[in-house]
Amino acid sequence: MNSNIDNEIEDFPLVSVIIPCYNHAHYLQHAIESVIAQSYQNIEIFVIDDGSVDDTKQIALQYAQVKYYYQSNKGLAASRNAGIRHSKGKYLNFLDADDWLFPNAIKYNVNQLLKNTSLAFVSGSYQDYYEFNNQIHEIKNIISSDHYIQLLEANYISMIAVVLFQRWVFNEFQFSEDLRACEDYDLYLHITRKYPVLHHTNKIASYRKHSKNMSSDNRMMLNVILEVLKRHDKYLNSSEERLAYNKGIKYWRKYYCTEIVNNVRFKGDKLNIAVLSFLYKNCPKLIMPYFRNLIIALGLNTIKYLKGSNSKQISIKQNIKTLIPFFLIKALNRIGIIKHYIPPVKKISFGDFKSVVPFSKQFGYDRGGAIDRYYIESFLKSESGKIKGTVLEIGDNYYTQLFGGSQVEKSEILHIDESNPSATIIADISNAPHINDNSFDCIILTQTLHLIYNYKDALQTCYRILKPGGTLLLTVPGITPIDYGEWNNTWYYSFTDKAIVKMMKEIFANSEININVYGNVFVATCFLYGLGLNEVPKDKLDYKDPQYQVIISVKTIKL
Repeated sequence: MNSNIDNEIEDFPLVSVIIPCYNHAHYLQHAIESVIAQSYQNIEIFVIDDGSVDDTKQIALQYAQVKYYYQSNKGLAASRNAGIRHSKGKYLNFLDADDWLFPNAIKYNVNQLLKNTSLAFVSGSYQDYYEFNNQIHEIKNIISSDHYIQLLEANYISMIAVVLFQRWVFNEFQFSEDLRACEDYDLYLHITRKYPVLHHTNKIASYRKHSKNMSSDNRMMLNVILEVLKRHDKYLNSSEERLAYNKGIKYWRKYYCTEIVNNVRFKGDKLNIAVLSFLYKNCPKLIMPYFRNLIIALGLNTIKYLKGSNSKQISIKQNIKTLIPFFLIKALNRIGIIKHYIPPVKKISFGDFKSVVPFSKQFGYDRGGAIDRYYIESFLKSESGKIKGTVLEIGDNYYTQLFGGSQVEKSEILHIDESNPSATIIADISNAPHINDNSFDCIILTQTLHLIYNYKDALQTCYRILKPGGTLLLTVPGITPIDYGEWNNTWYYSFTDKAIVKMMKEIFANSEININVYGNVFVATCFLYGLGLNEVPKDKLDYKDPQYQVIISVKTIKL
């Protein structure tokens, strides 16, 4: 809790804390005591027992500060409305029986309303407390304006206990008792459409997540929340509000359908035709992830079964392959349960890779960019702090400007002849005696060394013209197509990290040398076929297998 709150309150208006309770007696004590422990003391506490058949009454009556009221079961909205009728406070707070307030919650929110008397309510942040694993997640939404628009897009308040209402609000609005849930969201929309409110990020309350939360029924929650939005359709009076309304519908459909899909994997929910139909209606893109998670759940359950068996000497994966049909094994391989499954002979599906000609003869530039550039630029970005002072780059200074920026005091471009008007130095880097020794703080030599027949001489030149403490940033190709065009006749080499290590130690003896390799069999295959960078998933790009070196990078600092 943020302790930066006013210690002086000129007025101490009465605050009514209303705690509806339906069969949550085992949580109620914690909720009540969190109110009693408030640093703000002018509080009345109401427990509205909504037809409980547990010990709710006994728990409530243990506390002299609590006013207890019983009603036959009518639902959460009716319980809150009953609390409004019985209470007398200038300000009202609604605390669910399974949640609790932090000690300065009421004081902080009262101060906000005293400072801003025109506000209909003030709301703050909260934490999610997951009872099953004792984990806490902080929830902070920064909202400073356009509260009605923001609430149409998503319920940024989410937890009603973080809200402190002015009593006069309920002279005009009540909780809708015909809604099974989300009556608070409906109320927020009604209020913010007409009156100013304030939201801050001080932590007010803890939202307990457990198996009996009403909000855990994802299908019911989505149906109700869409009903709430539908009720507000008639109030929309601008294109901005209409856009926010449509965003909200999309957001809630995706949110709750994603929860349904995740429950298959993490809670073991089974295949359910009604759920499948619900997904098809609300978010059909999640049907395939739903089936994927069913397969994952099947694999995990199989692993649990096998771990509990007596055949400890037999590998789990071999057992899975024995118990599960081939098509499921293939699916489990694709989603990572069986990570290194090798298809049987003649069972490999070649798909588009059965072609004997590449999809692109331009390294994939015509399909969205070259794959090798991903590794080159990642390397240079990671070493951008070294691209400074006087920098030499071959062919152009694109990378000098991109990654060096304001650190670069002078940018030089080397080209072998005068055909490049941007060149500031005309030279063959393997034989350039006219370039002065100790001239550069950094040399960027990317994808060039394989085009120079006397490549060791080129490295000797780099060593000579670097200043002491200067950095060479070098990349060379490993597994690669050969250029069909301009560089075809001078494409002499591909390298491995072993070759690079030996040559760098010969030329940059005793210098600091860092070498990395990038690529794997999948990326190498895609690069050879000419796929574009945007066609390869990032997780595939980032997987490194040193046996399939697409790019080798070197950073060396001249001593």
